[in-house]
Amino acid sequence: MFRHSKLQKQVLALYRQFLRAGRDKPGFVPRIRDEFRENSRIKKTDVMHIEYLYRRGQRQLEQLRNVNTKQLGSFSKPKERG
Repeated sequence: MFRHSKLQKQVLALYRQFLRAGRDKPGFVPRIRDEFRENSRIKKTDVMHIEYLYRRGQRQLEQLRNVNTKQLGSFSKPKERG
């Protein structure tokens, strides 16, 4: 049977917290799922990147829990023009 690492358990718990917090705000749950699905492609050996995203996710969760939050922003790299 497969056991999750401590970091994997933390990420799964963060995901559940995001889903609970986004339930009452329209349009948030699909965005949360997409974001986690996209980041699930990160290699499990890239622990530094995963920990960085985990800490960033904790900060975003606090913002989401704020009653004044109406939408989530995103930060992405602009596509290079070739």
